[in-house]
Amino acid sequence: MSNTLIEVQNLKKYFKTNHGMLHAVDDVSFTIEQGRTVGVVGESGCGKSTLGRVIIRLLEATEGKIFFKGEDITSRPSTLDDRRRMQMIFQDPFSSLNPRMSVSQIIAEPLNIHHVCKSKEELDKRIRTLMDTVGLAERFTNAYPHELDGGRRQRIGIARALALEPEFIVCDEPVSALDVSIQAQILNLMQDLQEERNFTYMFITHDMSVVKHISNSIIVMYLGNMVEKSDADELFEHTLHPYSKALLSAIPEPNIHKERKRTILRGEITSPIDPEPGCRFAARCAYATEECSHCTPELEEVLPNHFVACHHVRTINGL
Repeated sequence: MSNTLIEVQNLKKYFKTNHGMLHAVDDVSFTIEQGRTVGVVGESGCGKSTLGRVIIRLLEATEGKIFFKGEDITSRPSTLDDRRRMQMIFQDPFSSLNPRMSVSQIIAEPLNIHHVCKSKEELDKRIRTLMDTVGLAERFTNAYPHELDGGRRQRIGIARALALEPEFIVCDEPVSALDVSIQAQILNLMQDLQEERNFTYMFITHDMSVVKHISNSIIVMYLGNMVEKSDADELFEHTLHPYSKALLSAIPEPNIHKERKRTILRGEITSPIDPEPGCRFAARCAYATEECSHCTPELEEVLPNHFVACHHVRTINGL
């Protein structure tokens, strides 16, 4: 029996603008196994957050299919059951919380909508349990978001996402707005919860060091396209796409005596509005040729279970 929880096939999401169609997500396909974490990385504007929102159907796909446990959920209207099985932790722990609701009211909201608890006593017990699970002291039960720091606000967001005991959680840069020490606490909390409850995560971030810490496999996106995909350890050991190499070179080196070669990307970013055929990274790539400007590279398996979309990947890496 397959252990695949999420399967995405040729997913596209376009937005209509005054200047044409913006290709936010363009022909993306991958699978996520139950209990695993797939990291999605790339610069701001690469489409990673849109991808997460389309998968849990906060946005409807333009084309393509999304399968949850083998069921095509894009072929029918979104249901409350879908919302219960798939949740999201948002990037900004302040703007994603209702400032007029207390901590207990925020956590209780999904429980009330889905009629999970049969009594006020059961609801209160469930709220206390969730707060304890994410490390929120009981004294904050009646506090409001503005009275708390960023780390505690994000714990509220995690508690709200966990309230319905979902199977799949999209984590949209959940630690990017937090201090480094708080980031580590939240990441460790999420990993502990995954081990305890077999959660499946899609972890969206621009921070390569964070994605290395938490992910089993990694997808690198550039302007709506998937340019590299492999297991996390394999990606860091054998980085093949020029864009992925540039992202990795930006990770700070803790050893001040060790020099790391930086890859500086030059050139203009290609417009994602009605893009012409060709590699979208070509304008910034040091290895680009005429072929790259006119022919769109296909995602191909270059090494075992390591996929790259680049015409010259074998020449660049001596494969």
